[in-house]
Amino acid sequence: MRLLLAVALLLWAAPVGAQVGDAGGTPKFRVGLFGFAASGGIDFSGDDQVVFGATFDLGDLYGQRLRMRAGGELGIGSGYDTYVFNAEILFRFLPDTMVAVPYIGGGVGLYSQEACDSVTGCPGLWLQFALGFELRIRDYMAWFMEYHAEDAFRRNRIFIGLTTRRGR
Repeated sequence: MRLLLAVALLLWAAPVGAQVGDAGGTPKFRVGLFGFAASGGIDFSGDDQVVFGATFDLGDLYGQRLRMRAGGELGIGSGYDTYVFNAEILFRFLPDTMVAVPYIGGGVGLYSQEACDSVTGCPGLWLQFALGFELRIRDYMAWFMEYHAEDAFRRNRIFIGLTTRRGR
């Protein structure tokens, strides 16, 4: 549990507003809290779990299309609850000014569950994969749908939710 708390604190400790870029141009590297999302979905891995998630847009790596994202997921059902804390990098195929924005990404997730000490491989560090799209409903808000593969495609989740956007 201490390890989970330490990872969560590291994700929140990003220096807000750090920027590096071209003189007079758009910053290439920015760190801060630029948006968030809340979602719900289903785990299709045979665990019969309902999942809830929250993600945070933490900045740009190289321009506004390559982004850093952190988040957490809670799975409920199958007699035990599961927890995943994610750190991911997403590539957005189109700019936020478009009505629909598809994206793809990957990263790592720290997995845990109830009674973790009695389960082999718990806690675990998992490879993550994300594939989704956003559909703008207002300048700064969008619906999104995302396929989220976890543990190197051993767990498969579908999420639907609302997210903030950086606007036009």
